[in-house]
Amino acid sequence: MKLVAVSSCPTGIAHTYMAAEALEQAGKAVGIEVHVETQGAAGSTPLDPQLIADADGVIYAADLEVKDKDRFAGKPFVDVGVKKAVHDAPGVIAAAVAAVEAGVPAPVAGAAPIAAPATKVDRNAGVGTRIRQWLMTGVSYMIPFVAAGGILIALGFMVAQFAGGSDGVIAVTKVPVSHLLNDFSVASGMDWAALLFQTGAVAFGFLVPVLSGFIAYGIADRPGLVPGFVGGAVSVAVGAGFLGGLVTGFMAGFLALWISRWKVAKGVRGIMPVVVIPLLSSFVVGLVMFVVIGQPIASLMDGLSSWLNGLSGSNLILLGALLGAMMGFDLGGPINKVAYTFAVTGLATEGLGTDAVQYRIMAAVMAAGMVAPLAMALASSARKKLFTHAEQENGKAAWLLGLSFISEGAIPFAAADPWRVILSSLVGSSVTGAIVMGVGSAQRAPHGGVWVLPLISNPFGFLMAVAVGMVITAALVVVLKSAKPNPIVQAEQAVDEQQELVAQTV
Repeated sequence: MKLVAVSSCPTGIAHTYMAAEALEQAGKAVGIEVHVETQGAAGSTPLDPQLIADADGVIYAADLEVKDKDRFAGKPFVDVGVKKAVHDAPGVIAAAVAAVEAGVPAPVAGAAPIAAPATKVDRNAGVGTRIRQWLMTGVSYMIPFVAAGGILIALGFMVAQFAGGSDGVIAVTKVPVSHLLNDFSVASGMDWAALLFQTGAVAFGFLVPVLSGFIAYGIADRPGLVPGFVGGAVSVAVGAGFLGGLVTGFMAGFLALWISRWKVAKGVRGIMPVVVIPLLSSFVVGLVMFVVIGQPIASLMDGLSSWLNGLSGSNLILLGALLGAMMGFDLGGPINKVAYTFAVTGLATEGLGTDAVQYRIMAAVMAAGMVAPLAMALASSARKKLFTHAEQENGKAAWLLGLSFISEGAIPFAAADPWRVILSSLVGSSVTGAIVMGVGSAQRAPHGGVWVLPLISNPFGFLMAVAVGMVITAALVVVLKSAKPNPIVQAEQAVDEQQELVAQTV
């Protein structure tokens, strides 16, 4: 039997590729040929049409709408979330085989290729799940702007420090755009620093409108984009920041959805999506933000920023420990994403100084998110006898995933042994978050792990915090697993010993 699959996750970074690997390996284990198209953040390479033609069935391991789904018309299929493929790839393969044997065709003949941004929200899910999915739609499209803008700004500060000394970092923020337009000098390090800074600042400026726009898109589809972006821009204009963007995203989405469901005359239907819906919804969102709730939300943002910047000493360390524990709890799940979103959106706060607490929060969250996969890699290589052969292989990949700040690299270990791995991860990640706050490391880039180490202040303290958390987590896992060995591991060891004995005898 031959299967093809498509994998995608909201951020398009980790689960997309882990699901692909898991499906291919699970298929190989039972003699089924599986080819996966990853529709991730880096784009995708479409499956060869001949592979699709030869396939007996299709697996959609996707949290986003699958692009060009009409290619698979008529093929039996199963449609599961990407996490299902990561956690239970053999079960997904078995379900696909059952679908093939039952001959259930995919009802997508004649479907048009998707030209709009993609999202996948389960309309039948509970309210809490749908809110999280709407929010993650906005966050997933926002992250590239934050990453590009944050890294460019940080690079600008680095160049400014080399070119202008200790005063260069402050000076680069005061270089006017008109200077770059009229007097830019290729030989001037400060001009290059200003160019990097200004470009990053422009990219960063899209953060709130994109967050708001794609939350609204997740709720109302295309009709939500215009009022969502307008609401986000108004939030920036009135100083409401990312909190305002969250509010306008949901407001615009529900308003556009409501207007799009109006029963109107046939002659008006054609102009509804291009004139009526964007016009009315944008006006109402602007009215509410400018006149009613914009100022209160801006005051709340000012209060939040003042509170964060007023934290010091033990309070900062406790905050770091809490955020670290959240990052280490569900390894890319909802709680992990809450901590990460809190850190990322904090970067968009207006008027941050170069040593603002928000940058320290980002560093603490990133360091803590690196701990679990690195610890599992360390433990599975140092004490191989406590882990299955599959876990030992996953451990090799977890080194790179951990160094790249992809917490999901620890998921295969947590899925196989939840309480030991999660408990250990909680302890080690919280320690790391606390240490990062204590040593004062700060980070403007929201992703990258060790690959953006030059952009982190006090990088040695950052690395020390990660190393300490990694060792603590790995040690706890080893101790807990040693107390009660895994029967599967024991069975594998018995087989290995028997095979070795047979080999020696021969």
